Amino acid sequence: MNISTIHLRKVSLPLRNPFKTHQGELHERSVIIVVAKDSQGLQGFGEVTAFPSPFYTAETLETAWHMLIDIILPLLKEKPIQHPSDFLEMTDFIQGNQMAKAGMEGALWDLYAKQRQVSLAELIGGTRSSVKAGAVLSLSNSLEKDIHQLKHSGYERYKLKVEKGREKEMIEQAQAIDPELAIMIDANGMYTEQDLDHLFSLDQLGLLMIEQPFQPGDFYLHKQAQQQMETPLCLDESVMSFHDAKQAIKLGSCRVVNIKINRVGGLMAAINIHDFCQDHDIPVWCGGMVETGISKAHNIALASLPNFSIPGDLSSSDRYFSKDLLHRPIKVVNGEINAPDGYGIGVEVDQSFLEKMTYQSFLGDIK
Repeated sequence: MNISTIHLRKVSLPLRNPFKTHQGELHERSVIIVVAKDSQGLQGFGEVTAFPSPFYTAETLETAWHMLIDIILPLLKEKPIQHPSDFLEMTDFIQGNQMAKAGMEGALWDLYAKQRQVSLAELIGGTRSSVKAGAVLSLSNSLEKDIHQLKHSGYERYKLKVEKGREKEMIEQAQAIDPELAIMIDANGMYTEQDLDHLFSLDQLGLLMIEQPFQPGDFYLHKQAQQQMETPLCLDESVMSFHDAKQAIKLGSCRVVNIKINRVGGLMAAINIHDFCQDHDIPVWCGGMVETGISKAHNIALASLPNFSIPGDLSSSDRYFSKDLLHRPIKVVNGEINAPDGYGIGVEVDQSFLEKMTYQSFLGDIK
């Protein structure tokens, strides 16, 4: 595979509105954009969606920056790869650091698809020309306004961020605004074994699913809860790899899996999880990370695979940002996003705006 340079950019974009969960509040979104360039001038783009602090996973933006520069870049220079799928095996010895891996691998997939003059969705076997969009409702004071705007745009699935002890109140508040709203809740691992009875009480609320009730890696409690609940449990933070997904499904710890490219270590791992879930009749959906249009474009390609039967966290670019990193923002129309049909991820990055929003960069030669 022809790769000449890797350019890393730390970028920060202000959010239109604060994004609130029980874990904290974001006012701006910082990410690392990875740009892989070949000798012909083609560029592939990837995105590292780690957060500044380790509240979601152990990774942070700074640890990912270190891994990319000090571990992964020298590895790429030492061991040239022929296909982006080789990257997963090449970095398998690196424990954790899934988001750093995913950002680099994403740039390689985009570049490779452009070199082959095909879309990324086509390259990985996608079967959909459009994907259904779902929205995240944060703990804000504009819930009614948000719901009406999102419903008008055709969003079909709504993920509500909740606080422990106030779930019923918050769910009923959303249902009062629109009784037909298809709601799931995201717990972000806030429950413990002592909360099992409380969790069981939510089984009567008609939720689509409850996402990640218990701590990451706790397949035991998820299994105990799922065995006693009609509401499907969905795993998010617990599934950090293909091995985690396989373990969760074999144990019966969930009935749905949320696949995030960055969380599982890259597109190849995400495809493997999709295929395993499909073989075991476990529906999947594509999660979001309050990311830019670059990462969204990768997610859309992934969500074009056949077992993504639940609308994902695939919102319009202007859902979080006044201006995205793309010339033409990603838009939800009638609840769907058309899969970009250009080469690679199929979107055009606004290079001048990317440079403007970059506050630190690193350029590494591969050859």
